[in-house]
Amino acid sequence: MGVRLMVVDDHRLLAEALASALKLRGHRVLAAAAPAAGAAELVISRAPEVCLLGTATPAEPGMFDPVVKIKRERPQVAVLVLGPVPNPRGIAAAFAAGASGYVRHDERIEGVERAIMKARAGEAAVAPQLLQGAFSELLNPAAQPDDEGQRLLQMLTPREVEVLVRVADGEDTRLIAAGMGIAPSTARTHVQRVLMKLGVGSRLEAAALAARTGLLDRAGPVPGPPGVEP
Repeated sequence: MGVRLMVVDDHRLLAEALASALKLRGHRVLAAAAPAAGAAELVISRAPEVCLLGTATPAEPGMFDPVVKIKRERPQVAVLVLGPVPNPRGIAAAFAAGASGYVRHDERIEGVERAIMKARAGEAAVAPQLLQGAFSELLNPAAQPDDEGQRLLQMLTPREVEVLVRVADGEDTRLIAAGMGIAPSTARTHVQRVLMKLGVGSRLEAAALAARTGLLDRAGPVPGPPGVEP
């Protein structure tokens, strides 16, 4: 017997593709939508048996707020999270919010369907090793610290950390060079290395990532201008 579903994903195209595949397997898909502000309200109004919630950032603060809202308003709806290869903190956050399971994005459609059936039946739809890691994180979060800010900080040299702080303060290349006593070309090279190490494409993205992960708080204030280097 088919399941009444909703598919919600960061990318509408992926949501619609998954919805089509599940329809072909006999399931009734009520809607496929991107997780905009009204996604939780849409799920609450349609009241499916299972909601597939896709995310690219399961460890992002507040990522599972829609799950909390759905479970509060429609506790009978089983929410199944679709995400990347997770760390225990991301899985723990999903379960803490009330999700019934976690399925990797690269799972075959048969695996997704099995997870859907388990979720509808009230079972935990997650691989045993992932579930074990999630419960360990929930019971003893200090045992498995996943401090993204600290991890990023360790990737950067002290010079690059200072450059990142100055970028976050809105300094352009000229101001960075003057404040650090280095040539503008050297400052530009430092900025490019910081962007590369953080895996971002712009200074704005670097500043946002540093602020979100608490890296700026760890870095502390920048020093005063030293003597000029060549």
